[in-house]
Amino acid sequence: MADHTPTGPVELGAEMDYREHEKSYALFNTIVKYGSMATVALLIAMAFGFFTTAGFFSATFLFIILIAAGTFLLR
Repeated sequence: MADHTPTGPVELGAEMDYREHEKSYALFNTIVKYGSMATVALLIAMAFGFFTTAGFFSATFLFIILIAAGTFLLR
């Protein structure tokens, strides 16, 4: 059998900029965190608006309250 294990260096090409990589990863995590929070708040507000007699404006107010509370809790 032929041996296909790599024998060269692990990192080929230009050196990695690990500081920039960590900044990008932190930004990605922040976007996912706040995006998930906004999606959940929207779904809760939509359920509140559609399945109760509260209406559009109450659901919009609930959405704003949930976004503000979520932002405060996720900081």
